[in-house]
Amino acid sequence: MKKYALILAAIVGGVFLGFYLQPLISEDNIYQQIKKFQDILVTVDKNYVETVDTQKLVEAAIRGMLEELDPHSVYISADEMKRVDEDFQGSFEGIGVEFDIINDTITIVSPIPGGPSEALGILSGDKIVKIDSVNAVGISRADVPKKLKGPKGTQVAVDIVRSGSKELLHFNITRDKIPLISVYGSFLIDGSDIGVVQVNRFSATTHKEMMEALADLRAKGMKKLVLDLRDNPGGYLNQAYLMADEFIRGGDTIVYTKGRRPEFDEVYIAAGGGEYEDIPLVVLINAGSASASEIVSGAIQDLDRGLIVGTTSFGKGLVQRQFKSFDGSAYRLTISKYYTPSGRCIQRSFKDKDEYRHLAGRLELKEGSYIEDAIKKIHDQVANFNIGKEPSKDKDYIRFDSLPLYHTRSNRLVFGGGGITPDYIIKRDSINKLSRDIWSKNMFFEFANNYIHGKGNFIKDKYQINYLDYIRNFEVNDDIINDFKKLAEAKGVLWDNDLYKQDQDFIKIAIKATIARILWNDNRSYQIYASLDNQLSKAIELFPEAVKISRLH
Repeated sequence: MKKYALILAAIVGGVFLGFYLQPLISEDNIYQQIKKFQDILVTVDKNYVETVDTQKLVEAAIRGMLEELDPHSVYISADEMKRVDEDFQGSFEGIGVEFDIINDTITIVSPIPGGPSEALGILSGDKIVKIDSVNAVGISRADVPKKLKGPKGTQVAVDIVRSGSKELLHFNITRDKIPLISVYGSFLIDGSDIGVVQVNRFSATTHKEMMEALADLRAKGMKKLVLDLRDNPGGYLNQAYLMADEFIRGGDTIVYTKGRRPEFDEVYIAAGGGEYEDIPLVVLINAGSASASEIVSGAIQDLDRGLIVGTTSFGKGLVQRQFKSFDGSAYRLTISKYYTPSGRCIQRSFKDKDEYRHLAGRLELKEGSYIEDAIKKIHDQVANFNIGKEPSKDKDYIRFDSLPLYHTRSNRLVFGGGGITPDYIIKRDSINKLSRDIWSKNMFFEFANNYIHGKGNFIKDKYQINYLDYIRNFEVNDDIINDFKKLAEAKGVLWDNDLYKQDQDFIKIAIKATIARILWNDNRSYQIYASLDNQLSKAIELFPEAVKISRLH
């Protein structure tokens, strides 16, 4: 009965919606289509050979409808909505640990600072073998959050195996609100006045987190900034505006939106008085930088406020509004396009959605190329086209008819269309097969954790109160590599010495960084990886150019 009551309610609601909308649209449009859907749904439920789940059918129909629009108009189920809210609100409720599954066992990568697990003394490397007295060995990764997360104030019991302890350790953990950090890393380049801030999403707390990180770095002597937005998929538009506003002078347009309905047209203008309007700035982006990341980098580029370095961004120039349904589900509907200060919409074509999801339509240039080179290439192609020559077969050939050109404030040429093209194209270094195999088997964490609780147990006493001493003086020596090789081979990795020599710097840094992650946090780990980051190194070299285009001196 309950199911038929819901169907009847949907029909009545649809009829009401149809009568409400009918005066606004053609008579045979939405009302007729709603009735058509109702008829099919009721007929299927009544006559299909097996019992059907009408909720599942309706959700599939909604997903299909939104899929016809664009790749970013999507349906979000009630269960999915819980995870989405956590990401964007910047917190969740649980026991406060980062974990991984190693050898079928939940292994604590690190307790989250300020969380209940840290307060009880749970440590990196601890292995959870029971949850509420039930065996947890062999549990799937997807099931772990279901067991450990829960409402604030509720309790969960865990039994832990700890290296060096012969008996199981039992903890009753009271769940609490756990912050999700969006500023993933912030540090000064050792021996310099250059600060680095890495932001991995635009959640409700991102601007606040960034300002706290910048204040800390300034107190330590920061005078230049690298803002790392690589692999940042975006989030709240207002957080992108607030971030950009800290670097852009008052009165300048940061971004504006245009939709079919005028109420969706908005202009975001810098308020002025930002604390970092005069700091030399370089922004790092790549193919994973989308949406809000592109709003920030596009404004910085168009207003000649700083230099953009890396590879072309994702190319998402659409704005979604989220609408909630009565059952806790929601859907995101594209309501407008956004434009950078020069008038660019950087949205890529999504006629072929599979190609779109595989990043087709982004402008990919050779290593070391930058916009002036690309513009010259286009001009040469236009000239050759006009005199009847065949265009270049070079893989960097550019469709000059599909990439509109715009001008920055100081009249530099920039591309519209397929993402934000950096001023300097610098591609990330790649790793070889040996390193990929090691990484895929999670060998760095397993080895680092074993090492800290074995031969490397001196590290905590020697370095934990002086992290810079660890960065400057601890080395992954040949003895450590030999032990690492033995573990890798025991886990089925085919060790090739020639491949090791190619990637030995990466492997040594990865071991050192993983030890730092276990003993300190992700921020410290990121600082160590930065020493091998060729994109970051190039960004640092380009500060004179960033100062020049922004006319700070």
